[in-house]
Amino acid sequence: MEVNLSPELEAKLNRKAAQQGRDSESLVREAVERLVDFDMWFIGEVEKGLAAAGRGEFIEHEDIGKLIDTRYPG
Repeated sequence: MEVNLSPELEAKLNRKAAQQGRDSESLVREAVERLVDFDMWFIGEVEKGLAAAGRGEFIEHEDIGKLIDTRYPG
């Protein structure tokens, strides 16, 4: 597989890889793996939410507000 990057992005990638003592290919591989893993996780969570909504399982607006306030005070 080949991925075409702009010269600017390729230069950034090479600098980042050099700072970490790694080659740019391994850095790209890790980035793609993170992206794919995150997308798979996110889609799974959305599907769980849709299934819960389909079963009529909802959280009231006030309860969400309280949850947010406890997790992120201030």
